[in-house]
Amino acid sequence: MRPKVHIFSIIFPLIFIVLSGYISSRSTFLSKEHIAGLSKFTFYISVPAFLFLNMAQADLQNSVSIAGFLSFYIPVLAIYALGYVIDRYLISKQSAPSRHAVFALGSSYSNTVLVGLPIIIAALGQQMVGIVFMIITFHSALLFTLTFLLSAKSQQTFSWRAFAKNMLLNPVVLSISSGLAVNLIGFTLFDDFANGLSLLAKPAIACALFVLGANLAFYKVADNLQASLIATIIKLLVLPCGVYFFAGSVFNLEQSLLNVLVLLSASPLGVNAYLIANQIKQHQATLASSVVLSTVLSVVSFSAWLNVLL
Repeated sequence: MRPKVHIFSIIFPLIFIVLSGYISSRSTFLSKEHIAGLSKFTFYISVPAFLFLNMAQADLQNSVSIAGFLSFYIPVLAIYALGYVIDRYLISKQSAPSRHAVFALGSSYSNTVLVGLPIIIAALGQQMVGIVFMIITFHSALLFTLTFLLSAKSQQTFSWRAFAKNMLLNPVVLSISSGLAVNLIGFTLFDDFANGLSLLAKPAIACALFVLGANLAFYKVADNLQASLIATIIKLLVLPCGVYFFAGSVFNLEQSLLNVLVLLSASPLGVNAYLIANQIKQHQATLASSVVLSTVLSVVSFSAWLNVLL
């Protein structure tokens, strides 16, 4: 176990950047237009450059692990089912299946790119990003597809064709899959191009955290916190414990891979889940509150898991 001072040194710089974004937005030093422009650069240019470059240069031989996939996704799907059942029988009860599916998404979807990845790089090092990318490539596609599938009957205007197109052209999915293709065919990026991508990629993590903090200023915690607290507790406590159990006790993964999977699962609820809730028009206030609560409380969650794992 590393000393607590080291755990603080991992967490504090990331919190500092998020708070800087939040204060800049909350104080109106940056307007919504400024943040929108920074977000566009971050998620359509800098982060894709970072993901593509690292995926293209990743050591795939040591990144692919079926046991790792199962250790992460079995608990994720189990928690998704648990969230669906809890909303069906305890929170929303006789509401439409789409409402239960959105709550299930809010209980299981992790902010892997904006929060999980920076934590893993800071705590475990850059060499672990290949494993991270192999895990998160299917994360959004799986949970969003499952949510829309369960909601399909009550979403008559929903277009699977448009959804598939949006997923395939998603900057994160596209950059990771393109980098993977370059890696698999053995194509070596020429130095000048790689150096250019590297310059674009350097601000990716800092910009992503800053934009996360800035956007949190636009979300409000709902008056009724019960559903949000339940989703947050499931997300930050139950899910990481499930991944820790499967990775350590069922599949006996090596410590470095176990660390990556647990930290990914301990990430707060991703903002994209709220966007899905808006699209389906169910549990919008719940997921907006859960984004804020889980992001704030993830400081405690990450600190606890870093003490356990390192």
